Amino acid sequence: DVFGLSFSTELGYTNMLTALDLAGIPLEARDRGIDDPIVLAGGHAAFNPEPIADFIDCAVIGDGEQAVLEVTAIIRAWKAEGRPGGREELLLRLAKTGGVYVPGFYDVEYLTDGRIARVVPNRSGVPWRVSKHTVMDLDEWPYPKQPLVPLAETVHERMSVEIFRGCTRGCRFCQAGMITRPVRERSITGIGEMVDKGLKATGFEEVGLLSLSSADHTEIADVAKGLADRYEDDKIGLSLPSTRVDAFNIDLANELTRNGRRSGLTFAPEGGSERIRKVINKMVSEDDLIRTVATAYGNGWRQVKLYFMCGLPTETDDDVLQIADMATRVIAKGREVSGSGDIRCTVSIGGFVPKPHTPFQWAPQLSAEETDARLQKLRDKIRGDKKYGRSIGFRYHDGKPGIVEGLLSRGDRRLGAVIRAVYEDGGRFDGWREHFSYDRWMACADKALEPTGVDVDWYTTRERGYEEVLPWDHLDSGLDKEWLWEDWQDALDETEVDDCRWTPCFDCGVCPQFDTWPQTGPTGKKLLPLTVKKSD
Repeated sequence: DVFGLSFSTELGYTNMLTALDLAGIPLEARDRGIDDPIVLAGGHAAFNPEPIADFIDCAVIGDGEQAVLEVTAIIRAWKAEGRPGGREELLLRLAKTGGVYVPGFYDVEYLTDGRIARVVPNRSGVPWRVSKHTVMDLDEWPYPKQPLVPLAETVHERMSVEIFRGCTRGCRFCQAGMITRPVRERSITGIGEMVDKGLKATGFEEVGLLSLSSADHTEIADVAKGLADRYEDDKIGLSLPSTRVDAFNIDLANELTRNGRRSGLTFAPEGGSERIRKVINKMVSEDDLIRTVATAYGNGWRQVKLYFMCGLPTETDDDVLQIADMATRVIAKGREVSGSGDIRCTVSIGGFVPKPHTPFQWAPQLSAEETDARLQKLRDKIRGDKKYGRSIGFRYHDGKPGIVEGLLSRGDRRLGAVIRAVYEDGGRFDGWREHFSYDRWMACADKALEPTGVDVDWYTTRERGYEEVLPWDHLDSGLDKEWLWEDWQDALDETEVDDCRWTPCFDCGVCPQFDTWPQTGPTGKKLLPLTVKKSD
């Protein structure tokens, strides 16, 4: 009945067409009949599904748990009634809920300069704007109790448990943090139950406590200690994704490594200079980072990974070259506090891609050539340092995949022809370096976009103005466009904004519009009313 696709990245669009073809489903929605499944898209990349509007029947934006059940109920009722009105009637019923976007029920009109004039419904009863779904009580919606266990060893060989959803740190580049507002914490007892049932069902020896900023959970210390105590004899390891510099403490780190191996720590300053961190609202100073790594190195860690981005708005060569200065300070401090020369720091850099529903949705993207040139200068500076260079690892992605991702992330329906052309030319697994072909994408884009009067640069390196209608403006993430624009202006002024969990509301629009609110602890509960597991 339904062919569901969840997109975490836009580079999976060609794989979508491959999957449709393998399933025997017509690639384009207009060619499907009453017996074909409804092709339903979700995931973060579905917050702008316009580039794949030709290929999907509908999209759900936001949390999927409740939405999936609502969609299922509508389809079940339609089938029970004898499928009245055919496919069109079913899609109309879904669209009228206000929470399912059906691209075929909207027409896009363009201005002579290529910009969008407006997006308008072409059926009565179809909403002008489609709202995202928000699950407020995560404990009511636990993960599958019996996760699939692969037959082969995987990269992330662990059980993953989401401990909270949403983030209000306000990093301006972060689409995930913006579109998942408000913060909703899973209770400490809910986490304990999920871990207990999941380990019994899978046999994994490591648990990943996942979220956008896991150390920000108000009871993370109790969660980590409680789990480490309970599974001490079973040697079940705990892990967090990259940790915020200002949320790290050695007690938490020791609990996370008590039952497992002491691997490297990952921190994400994102920007190399103090100035650029103000632009992106990453409120972490270099001194904060040095104090944190000093604590880590002084307590036995020998490896730290630092993650940055290149191509951020207003960025200069100097902003990027300061990454090398930061890395040398890290190595120097590590050698000082540990008394050892066996200290490593890995610098990992990704290219910045402006995303919809963020303050940077109007920003120009740095070209692939400029990105590569800037990273080359940074690599030369690191390798040219005789004293510290050998202790600093350097990993980076060239600028070409970022341009394609940027093309698709802020694109409109005119890109459907590009995606299909790339697919027909053999494009698959574009998120994997060994399969990605920049030349293929550019050649197909040049040919497919030629009749439209716009090109790749128009979608990527061009700055947008406030008055421009953006392809996703009719999809409501809850964030007021005026607030996003004001935050974009604050970025250009290098003005920082606090986390609204602990400060007065900044009127981003999410909470009053969806009748939601940030949910944080502490709850005062213990992990679980269970005794610590001990062997006989």
